[in-house]
Amino acid sequence: MSTKPDPRKEHSEVDVAVIGSGIGGLSAAALLASRGHSVTVCESHTTPGGAAHGFERDGYHFESGPSLFTGLSVEKSANPLRIVLDQIGEKLETVSYDYFTFHFPEGPFICSTDEKVYHEQLAKYASEEGMREWQRLEQRMLQPPKPEDIHQPFSSLVDQELSDPFLRKLCDFDAFSLSGMDAGGTPLAEMHFMFRERFKASVDYPIGGSQAVADALIRGLEKHGGKLILGAHVDSVMVEEGRAVGLKLRRGGTVRARRAVISNAPIWNTMDLLPEGAVPAEYRAESKSAPQAESIVHLHLGIDAAGLPEDLGIHYVVLRSWDVTAPQNMCNISISSALDPSMAPAGHHVVHAYTAGNEPYEVWEGMKHKSPEYKALKEERAEILWQAMEKVIPDVRERTRLALIGTPLTHERFLRRYRGTYGAAYRADEGKVFPGPETPLPGLFRCGDSTMPGVGVPAVAISGLMAAGAVDAAP
Repeated sequence: MSTKPDPRKEHSEVDVAVIGSGIGGLSAAALLASRGHSVTVCESHTTPGGAAHGFERDGYHFESGPSLFTGLSVEKSANPLRIVLDQIGEKLETVSYDYFTFHFPEGPFICSTDEKVYHEQLAKYASEEGMREWQRLEQRMLQPPKPEDIHQPFSSLVDQELSDPFLRKLCDFDAFSLSGMDAGGTPLAEMHFMFRERFKASVDYPIGGSQAVADALIRGLEKHGGKLILGAHVDSVMVEEGRAVGLKLRRGGTVRARRAVISNAPIWNTMDLLPEGAVPAEYRAESKSAPQAESIVHLHLGIDAAGLPEDLGIHYVVLRSWDVTAPQNMCNISISSALDPSMAPAGHHVVHAYTAGNEPYEVWEGMKHKSPEYKALKEERAEILWQAMEKVIPDVRERTRLALIGTPLTHERFLRRYRGTYGAAYRADEGKVFPGPETPLPGLFRCGDSTMPGVGVPAVAISGLMAAGAVDAAP
């Protein structure tokens, strides 16, 4: 009787080896495969997708990460993810919708893709002069950024155009929603994308959730001859004669790379994979000390939907105060089964509530994941998410049939996220710039949320595009 060899112990040689199957890594891998390169992606987890992966419990299909997407259903979309999917010849089945709800300290705000409705909502809280200021700001943001402004902070333009207190705070909120930093930290170029997409693109939910996005990228990879290996933890990057030449796997396998290695791992983890002396000491030190965004607490719920309105809506954000970046201040809620009933058993909803990149790792540091102290802290730190949910579904606790809590330690353990981080946080107002795909080590390239342009699905898809282009352009 023959047995199938364990692919994690194989010894193979390809053009490009990729560390990690996050959206950035899969984008780069699928693009390169579609251009004729042989590619293998090594993923430590048993489920692909990185921070965007999904999982199932008792018939409920949960998302671990993003659930808000724009521009997936329109032709000639500016969304980098759609651009990648078009280039690799893959499509996503989506459901489009036209609003989601914010609960601000002043009251509810309907964030609509209809420009007139959106401006009416702004006018509830902004002055008449503030509205004139906002429209001037919008006009400037709809223009392509000047080359000299690309790395300027969004706050530089806000300071020029806005004096209205509510609108200035709203800019911090919008920036944090996109980059995990306030308007001062967020590059102006990144905010141009948000303003352009607000009224010109669709808001789409991919049927099957964020896992469907990863699956589409994997289909594109594999149909062009690429390969994904799951449970394949990379122990180190192989370096020979001053060049990255492949990957050593924990289970004993190797994947040699004739042309390039691409790391989708965060910058801190990537440095740990390099042999001593592979990169200059200064570069290693700067990379290891890179500023990082905080982490996330997740509350995954399976709830009884009996009696809930049919137009419940999918997305909500609850903001406790205008100290936008404060710990546990912003809570995001996604009820994906409101648009995709296949995500939950009949008569039920699946809910993902999470603190959006504002959970300090220090609160959890040193905890043992099976200890009573850890369990108690999970309940304590998830309470703010229950309270946020009660603004949407007041009796949600009584309706709950399944509750799971994820923490920064969950991110660290399963997703190999350094200190559970959401991503890097190079602040534009401090003159910091996210690094591009190139590294000082020939043959080694990077992508993902610690490279340009930063965190979020559009950003990491761009990073994948950039990494693929850098590999193609390399000698």
